[in-house]
Amino acid sequence: MMCIANLAAKAAQRGTFMATQPTKWDYVKKVIMLSIGAVVAAAGLEFFLVPNQLIDGGVIGLSIIASHLTGWPLSAFVVLLNLPFLYLGYMQIGKSFAFSTLYSVIMLSYWLEKFHPLPGFTNDLFLVAVFGGIAVGIGVGLIIRYGGSLDGTEIVAIIIDRASGFSVGEIVMFFNLFILSGAGLVFGWEQAMYSLVAYFIAYKVIDITIRGLDESKGIMIVSDYPDEIAEVLLARLGRGVTVLHGEGGYTSEDKKVLYSVITRLEISKLKTIIDSIDPNAFVTIHDVHEVMGGHGHKRAIH
Repeated sequence: MMCIANLAAKAAQRGTFMATQPTKWDYVKKVIMLSIGAVVAAAGLEFFLVPNQLIDGGVIGLSIIASHLTGWPLSAFVVLLNLPFLYLGYMQIGKSFAFSTLYSVIMLSYWLEKFHPLPGFTNDLFLVAVFGGIAVGIGVGLIIRYGGSLDGTEIVAIIIDRASGFSVGEIVMFFNLFILSGAGLVFGWEQAMYSLVAYFIAYKVIDITIRGLDESKGIMIVSDYPDEIAEVLLARLGRGVTVLHGEGGYTSEDKKVLYSVITRLEISKLKTIIDSIDPNAFVTIHDVHEVMGGHGHKRAIH
């Protein structure tokens, strides 16, 4: 069997393949975004959560508890507790991830130390949970989006997931339940409950930061009028359509299956278009986390 490298080389000779390396600007942009993420996360911790004895999940939550019990700086625990996970990340995920995570952890530790002497913004626990969760979520989300991490428990979860029947999300939640329970024993159960609120808000904001507000949807359409639908989708939505060739499982008839990517704001218009052409069309709509390359960008509608 011809190896992938040989295939890539032959494709390059034909002019159909071109390997590209990240530019200096790509690296600069990555460092800038990782730095911004660390600053925002540190601000959320030191201006909201830490002064009011609320915690986040994962290694940061453990670091807050350890700092409170020992009196040692939070910034020191953030680095120390992440070191074993950095090694696991290097071995299991790769060098780029490990270096990005190391840089993010060092930057977070630096800004935690800088922000620590400054007073918190409010003592209202509800406001603390909401705005602290938002700030931490944006910061952590930016770091994940650009290839790093601040939570070593996710690395452990990925490793455990390979040898168990539990998902990564379930394993992380299991870890965090123990951490939040520890917060209840150390800081009190009211703080633990508000910490859970902050954790949930941060979790949702991380998701939004990674995916973006303009969430994409993948659509698959099976219709007796595929050409007409494809033409109208291009004309009225400005979306390119890929035609897949399928076969009916019951009738064994050849079918054209249309695939395209739209935004969630275009779903209603899509349904109207399809219903006007073929009310009996079979349509599925699913979440798309990210779109890269191809012809997925919206074209101008005239």
